[in-house]
Amino acid sequence: MPDTSQLDIDRTDPGRWTVTFSNPPINMFVPATIIEFGALMTDLDADPSVKVVVFQSANPDFFVAHLDVAKAAGQPEVLVLWRDFVLRLASAPVVSIARIRGRTRGIGNEFVLACDMRFASRQNAIFGNPEVGVGLVPAGGALEWLPRLVGRSRALEFVLSADDFDADLAERYGWVNRTLDDGALDAFVDTLAQRLATFDRETLGAAKAQINRFGLPTAAELQSSIDLFFPALASPAGQARRAKLRGLAYGVPSDFEMNFGRYLPTLGQAGDDHADPPLTGAHDPA
Repeated sequence: MPDTSQLDIDRTDPGRWTVTFSNPPINMFVPATIIEFGALMTDLDADPSVKVVVFQSANPDFFVAHLDVAKAAGQPEVLVLWRDFVLRLASAPVVSIARIRGRTRGIGNEFVLACDMRFASRQNAIFGNPEVGVGLVPAGGALEWLPRLVGRSRALEFVLSADDFDADLAERYGWVNRTLDDGALDAFVDTLAQRLATFDRETLGAAKAQINRFGLPTAAELQSSIDLFFPALASPAGQARRAKLRGLAYGVPSDFEMNFGRYLPTLGQAGDDHADPPLTGAHDPA
């Protein structure tokens, strides 16, 4: 467990937990985050009174920025823990809802894809899996969840372009349930969660299990993407592309992190490390 909890859990509403993620400054996932989510899942499994869990962010600009790849590379076993967590979450009788504001990229997008329902701020939610643009492959579930939700061609567009997508397009493509005006998002999710919390947990779980027959990825499918991640991390072409991120204020509050997808083409052709990308709009690393 991390020394300081990144998850604030509100258990005051009967039958419902609200979990707020906070890892300043930009809500990056680190190995300790994944370990803490695993512990949260154990607590959810142990409490038969919980019917609904709502996940949200304390940072209005970043739901989850992305994975801290360097730290994950030092603890590669955490991706297996992540695989187990998302499968437990998707299979649990508890209904999981993501209330999304801010950038939701990489493992953050893969997290909300594993939730049972996703509702996003029309004005303030952005989605992206930038891994291909930095010489990696998504390894947290995007390659397994997205084709099931949006179809093969749209999944290819989303993953291969490594671009940012706004909430309205995410709704149109089908990877969020719906978008709502930012001022209406909280009330909508709260009303839905309160409604579900009045129902019988066993019945909710049984209905969810039946629907899971159509669309839940297997552990082997998720593991196959993890198995591609670390060789890509070590590849010379990928290392050359990621080296160019150092001048773009990666991992800190910056225009780059706010507009990740826009910057990726400035890294140039794969393997082209003759020139640094332009730094227009970027800030020096903190």
